[in-house]
Amino acid sequence: MALLGLGMATGLVAGLLGIGGGMLMVPFLTILFTQFQFPDAYILHMAIATSMTTIVFTAITSVRAQQKKKMIRWDIVWRLAPGIVIGGLLGGSEVFNLFKTEWLCLFFACFQLFSSYQMLTNKKPKPSRTLPGTTGMLSTGGLIGLMSSLVGAGGAFISVPFMAWCNVPMHNALASSSALGFPIAIASAAGYVIGAYGLPDLPQYSFGYIYLPALLCISLTSMMTAPIGVKMAHQLNTTQLRRIFAVLLICIAAYMLSNSFKSFGFI
Repeated sequence: MALLGLGMATGLVAGLLGIGGGMLMVPFLTILFTQFQFPDAYILHMAIATSMTTIVFTAITSVRAQQKKKMIRWDIVWRLAPGIVIGGLLGGSEVFNLFKTEWLCLFFACFQLFSSYQMLTNKKPKPSRTLPGTTGMLSTGGLIGLMSSLVGAGGAFISVPFMAWCNVPMHNALASSSALGFPIAIASAAGYVIGAYGLPDLPQYSFGYIYLPALLCISLTSMMTAPIGVKMAHQLNTTQLRRIFAVLLICIAAYMLSNSFKSFGFI
């Protein structure tokens, strides 16, 4: 029941904010996996991997809803996608295994705080600023894929501020971020399976770092509520969307920072 409820909440957030729900899902999956008594060394890795993989399904639903509104900038999506696939695959396999739980927790929280700062300050970009060329878009896509695979989120914490900085309207940026979630999730999921190959003591029903029962429950309910979030997003103005995004990230970052500091023995 907890997993089904979490799926409903994250689907709503995915449609509303275009963030794939990962920023909400990872902390709650960490709590649930702790209660399931999974090995401590794998809990956060499995929460991140499972969260990211659910985005494969929520992204499809969100994209269908956003496409009906004609808000997705497909020219941006196709230019960022190649770098995203490369970054997500490398991040989900090689880089992911290098981080211990406490460092992943700290890394997750810091990027949430950075994203919330970007949204709250609402700095206006120069009117003349536009999207970069091929090399810039490929590099940006690689960074989005790499960072997303490490925190289990759909990439909006980088892609939305990046597009807004390049004078892409907020509603278009959020819609395009939803579309970017699919290649990020596919590449990262492949990396999580490859990276966990041969690890001992993984819980039953795990596929690499991905916990299949959680993936099934969350995906089923999140696909139902994602279109509701998309509908709500188009009834709010840009300022409201930024504030919702920022407050959500700050609250979860505080929780993850607390866990990280406990692991390091600071509190």
